[in-house]
Amino acid sequence: MNVPEIASKKDYIVESHKRCKSYNVDINRVYSGKIIDGSHLFERLEAKRELIITAEPFMNQLYNFVKGSNFFSILTDEQGCILSLIGDEEILSKAFSFKMIPGAYMDEKNIGTNAMGTTLVEGKPVQVSGQEHYVKVYHRWTCSASPIRNTKGEIIGSLDLTGYSESVHSHTLGMVVAAANAIEKMLEIKKYTQELSMAKMYTETVIDSIIAGILTSDLDGNIVTVNRYIADMFGYSTNEMKKIKAWNLFDGWERVKAASLTGQSVMDEDVFVNARKNKLQFNLCTYPILDNEQNLRNIVFVFKEVKKIRKLANKIMGRQAIYTFDKIVGKDKNFLQVIEFAKKVADSGSNILIMGESGTGKELFAQSIHNCSNRRDEPFVAINCGAIPRNLIESELFGYEQGAFTGAKSGGQPGKFEIADGGTIFLDEIGEMPLDLQTRLLRVIEEGIVSRVGSIKNTVVNIRVIAATNKNLYEEVRKGNFRKDLFYRLNVLPVRLPPLRERKTDIPLLFEFFMTTKSKKMNRRSVKIPDKFMKSLLEYEWPGNVRELENLIEWMINTETVPETIGDDRKVLSKSSGMPFDMLAHDTIDLYGSKRFSLSAVEKRHILKVLELYQGNISKSAKALGIGRNTLYRKMKNLRIDSSVLEHCSEM
Repeated sequence: MNVPEIASKKDYIVESHKRCKSYNVDINRVYSGKIIDGSHLFERLEAKRELIITAEPFMNQLYNFVKGSNFFSILTDEQGCILSLIGDEEILSKAFSFKMIPGAYMDEKNIGTNAMGTTLVEGKPVQVSGQEHYVKVYHRWTCSASPIRNTKGEIIGSLDLTGYSESVHSHTLGMVVAAANAIEKMLEIKKYTQELSMAKMYTETVIDSIIAGILTSDLDGNIVTVNRYIADMFGYSTNEMKKIKAWNLFDGWERVKAASLTGQSVMDEDVFVNARKNKLQFNLCTYPILDNEQNLRNIVFVFKEVKKIRKLANKIMGRQAIYTFDKIVGKDKNFLQVIEFAKKVADSGSNILIMGESGTGKELFAQSIHNCSNRRDEPFVAINCGAIPRNLIESELFGYEQGAFTGAKSGGQPGKFEIADGGTIFLDEIGEMPLDLQTRLLRVIEEGIVSRVGSIKNTVVNIRVIAATNKNLYEEVRKGNFRKDLFYRLNVLPVRLPPLRERKTDIPLLFEFFMTTKSKKMNRRSVKIPDKFMKSLLEYEWPGNVRELENLIEWMINTETVPETIGDDRKVLSKSSGMPFDMLAHDTIDLYGSKRFSLSAVEKRHILKVLELYQGNISKSAKALGIGRNTLYRKMKNLRIDSSVLEHCSEM
């Protein structure tokens, strides 16, 4: 190792002596001007424990090179405080007589020019021999010292080798420098080792905190690492897990390995695991670990319980019930009796059939029943049996396996019954379900077993079924459109929701509720109505029930008007002309009456009416039509609607 070049003519000695004079150091001084002991020394040694422990083997090695030649080695901290000494007995006894002991400060202010104190000032290796020492008691010695730095380049101490001047060799300083460098390297290694150890502990803690079973394996299927959670999932201890081959643990090892060799992951695939007690199904994701040359080294496996992964999916996809009974508006006596009955049967495990006309709030009741039951923290999955195409309803309800049909997702997909496991499934418009699927539904309800399309495997599910219909299922059974056995399976706890015309005393309450909530949601002013209008609301039969009332109020808030008549043919007073303006349904009759049947004529007529309603405001009209401003401008151009036409639109 190259020894750093020492300044020619030892200029650092000259500079050091100048400093000592300015410090008023007495050349006849024998002891250091500062020596600590007791608790102060103990605290100092504790603070420098890592430096002392790291330097000890190198100090021993350095001393062994000169053992028997009257040398001793000293380690100090960055302030020159002696931390430890080792050396031959004779010279060490002499040093002790000068109180060169742990706790003594060897800096220039306290003991004048010496290798340890001067190397800390100069920041480089130095050698001080004979009369180069500032105080006389050290004139028989030659000291060779080098600073010790941390990984940031900061001086944290010094290493010194001292002997009688006649015994010092030209390579003594080089030996000290080499030992100091070795101490620095070891401190660096220890720091990196500590950081790696902390990173490992941090990673393991994070992995153990994840509610999923995580393991890694090599390409031969040897399990390398496992987290704490996976042992509980599979019923093995950590050591037992590491003795199992990956291909014996779960099915699909070859498929996972093949995907990993191409750098691909396996995502959300259901696999069967040979757990200790029995064979269980889990959801699996895998991730290949590649080296710098993109070669596959290991594979990470993440196992999750199927139920939990589906609960997470339900939260993400919003499959949770939000309505509760206290959010249902109504004071009608008969309606309150229906609510009380629904509350009583909410905790029952029996199936419920909700019957009522469209717009009476069947899903609202279904969600409220779920949230009042002991399944409230589990999934609530709603499916409209009448809105799904016939060829898709089976796969939607029961799921499908990979390759079950053209366009099937890789890895397959769970059905609504699997997703609702542990919770409630709401089958709206159950009367629209095809007869052949009613048979499969009956089996699920009776046996609690689901089989995906294209699969021979059965999955046990624990669900509560709430069905709803606006049809007369008795009549549908008589006609042969609905299975009798399924009807009685569903109709265990029937709940009949009264139409709005049977609870008209609730209309003012509902009107006020919707007017308040809708106006706040839409950030618009509520519309004030005269008593005469409320009387017309009470007299109307409401074929669309509560939903129709809600839609009417939303229309009123949007248009900031009160209709002259209620229903599909309701009229309002035009703000600009004061003439009656018919809504679309009534306007269509006018079109038929005038025998103008073309779509462009109907479209033009409708756009003109909306423009008239909003006094020619393009932005508001486009929003009401559900199209963009540019689209409305284009349609007006194509239909040749301009401002001159707009002025006469109320007369058309």
